[in-house]
Amino acid sequence: MKVPYFVPWISKNDKNFVLRSLNQRWLTNGPFLHKFENKFCSFIGCKYALGVGSATHALHLAARSLDIGPGDEVIVPTFTFAATANAVSYCGAEPILADVDSEIFNIQPQEIEEKITRKTKAVIVVHYGGQACDMSEILFLSKKHGFHIIEDCAHALGSTYKNKKCGNIGDSGCFSFYPTKVITTGEGGMVSTNNSSTLRKIKMLKSQGMDIMPSEREVKATWRYDVVELGYNYRLDEIRSALGFSQISRVNKINDMRIKIANKYDRFIKKIKGLTIPQTRNDRNHIYHLYTIKVTKDYHMSRDELFLKLHKKGIGTSVQYHPLHLMSYMQKKYHHKKNQFPVSNALKDQVLCLPIYPQMTTKQIEYVVSNLK
Repeated sequence: MKVPYFVPWISKNDKNFVLRSLNQRWLTNGPFLHKFENKFCSFIGCKYALGVGSATHALHLAARSLDIGPGDEVIVPTFTFAATANAVSYCGAEPILADVDSEIFNIQPQEIEEKITRKTKAVIVVHYGGQACDMSEILFLSKKHGFHIIEDCAHALGSTYKNKKCGNIGDSGCFSFYPTKVITTGEGGMVSTNNSSTLRKIKMLKSQGMDIMPSEREVKATWRYDVVELGYNYRLDEIRSALGFSQISRVNKINDMRIKIANKYDRFIKKIKGLTIPQTRNDRNHIYHLYTIKVTKDYHMSRDELFLKLHKKGIGTSVQYHPLHLMSYMQKKYHHKKNQFPVSNALKDQVLCLPIYPQMTTKQIEYVVSNLK
């Protein structure tokens, strides 16, 4: 690919930290994990953070920490990745799909209110592309109706709403460190919270439901432990923690670089008839984990035609997302009406995510834009 969809930025310093992580006894639940978690807390502004194996693990654990289970409903956007809804299903609860905003692709507060029932236990908000949802309205609804808020921050490491970091607004925040994300550990995730009981429950659940960890047993000279809950192996090892600790040291620089690339895209693309650049709302920033354009009817070809043209020119793109209510599994299980979510149904044929990564060059940006004209 002349311009890949993404290229992870792995520095010499990142590699040195990974090598250092191999020169120690504890290769999981060790010192680099704790350093990473502490630095993450400082960045987000939250009291607690727990490293886990993926954002999917984070979402599942966040839901379990709220005792979400059979008979409960959790409202999620249909315009998201499968993990958002899957985490609800893992708990035995039912994901209730809601439509999104046509400009910034986030869940609409009025859609949430329409979906609330006596079974509603929580809402998972997805901060699409690196821009926060309308959190004031959603927080108002949570207080009015008594539901919890889980923030899916897979795209939003460094995103703010009214000067408060995403992941520090709801009951908990769930982050991804997949290779395409703002920072990467290869695979990995983090749960943020300000609730000490949530901290204790997630810490226990992510390690098979054990009430005491091996390192603590060693210090206390005891072999005895109890399994007090149905738990999982959702830990984040020292190798990935070391990489994450190194990368989060430059997260502001990474986001600044992404914003500069997005600004360059904006200047070029807004002149092209039929293409719509990403929109940013008041009281929040946009860190451009995704740079998502809309291909409208005024453009000279369809979105799918443009996708294939760019691929032939060596330019990687992605469609995020094809809505959940149209996925085979969700259709079979919940029998959603295909015309039930008009905004998401329209977006699925319009959105196209262009390449954006910190070390992308101006020459690469210009090459992408030249093939959009």
